Amino acid sequence: MRDPLSIFVPGNRRKLLVAAVVCGAAIALLDWWTEPYISLGFLYLFPIMIAGGFLSRQGIVIVALLCAGLDFSNLPKNQNERLVHLIFSSAGFMGTGLFISELSRNRRVALQRHADELADQVKRRQEAEEQLDVLVESSPAAIVTIGSDGKILLYNEAAQHLMAPEAQPLRGQSISTYLPALQRAVETPSSTVFRTTMQCTGQRHNGELFLAGVWFSTYRTVSGTRVAAIIVDLSEDLRSREDLSLDYLLKKSRILMSAAAHEVRNLCGAVLVVYNNLLRVKELQDNEDFHALGTLVQSLQRVSALELQAAPGQNAAVVELKTVLDEFHVLIENAYRESGIQIVWQVAEPLPLVWADRYGLVQVFLNLAKNSQHAMLATKAKRLCVQASQEDGWIVIRFEDTGVGIGSPENLFRPFQRGADLGGLGLYVSRAIMRSFGGELAYEASPAGCCFAVSVPVLRAAKESVNA
Repeated sequence: MRDPLSIFVPGNRRKLLVAAVVCGAAIALLDWWTEPYISLGFLYLFPIMIAGGFLSRQGIVIVALLCAGLDFSNLPKNQNERLVHLIFSSAGFMGTGLFISELSRNRRVALQRHADELADQVKRRQEAEEQLDVLVESSPAAIVTIGSDGKILLYNEAAQHLMAPEAQPLRGQSISTYLPALQRAVETPSSTVFRTTMQCTGQRHNGELFLAGVWFSTYRTVSGTRVAAIIVDLSEDLRSREDLSLDYLLKKSRILMSAAAHEVRNLCGAVLVVYNNLLRVKELQDNEDFHALGTLVQSLQRVSALELQAAPGQNAAVVELKTVLDEFHVLIENAYRESGIQIVWQVAEPLPLVWADRYGLVQVFLNLAKNSQHAMLATKAKRLCVQASQEDGWIVIRFEDTGVGIGSPENLFRPFQRGADLGGLGLYVSRAIMRSFGGELAYEASPAGCCFAVSVPVLRAAKESVNA
């Protein structure tokens, strides 16, 4: 490892040795030219220090003795003084050279050890980065890093597949194109690093919506604050959960209606018994069984027309209808695309807040969409138009399809329709859900296909109605 702060590096070996020889020779000449009683022998320390960084111990001893000899030959002293001076000069020169040699050697050993440690750290870091790269690239979750300007800096293959499959690379694109909520998080000023999660609506490069679960955190760099995010597609989980919830809701409703149907069957059995008795009676006008039959028939009509009643507003709350429609869009988009059905969205913006049961609204929307999908299986034109607009204190969402239409609209909301799925409870329960919080579900005549209108009270109008 090269030390930029030291002159004792292999590249300078020849230059410094030449400099030491020249310096030693110059000192010797200068020492010979001076007066006999002025000794310049201490200057020999400089060439010894210069050469000590490269010479071996044996070489340092030889050079030290040579310099001491040159100094010794120029001293006009008696024999004893000159001998003592030679001994001390030799010891001083050798000690200086050996000290410099040891310092240089220790410095090289320390630098080499430091270089080995750095190399080991670099190797470990490279291995950690390789493992991290493999982990990120093999992760089924999308991973991205975002700059302070909202541009995507790094991403893995899952992120490309999630947000822009078969499109240009994500690097340099704005995250607002795919996850506007994450863009707002990037733009929100914050003096502290934070880690949090959120669910939001995302959009792929082709315009397809999906429900995104996002885990993200901020970190600081010299270029500013950045965001690292892990993104997963929760659309399938949402669809499965909502499908299961609808089935569960209809199953509970079917149990309730089964009890009513049991009573209807009892009454029908009683009617049949009375009817069989009356078959043997000639005069019916004064017969008590005849009047009993009329009473049973009336009871049968009342039971068959029974509606599910719920306390108004029992599960209602303030709802942002736009987010409910976005969630509903995610729920049906995949199934409709696989069926080759086009969805046309005509939603007026902005929509005011409404008073409703959010969970119930999704169930009603999902039931209407499934009915439309079933009605368009055998039709050539396959299109569902979803319209949302404000009308006199209500938000009306219309579902108009190009299906086969409705043959008997007067019986639409009656339970146990012949040939209907789940005993014909879907529309019956959907209307009951809407009426439970003050809304309404109605059928509207359409030239082709059918149209259902879901009416939800605007929040202000709902409060005025309650206060009145």
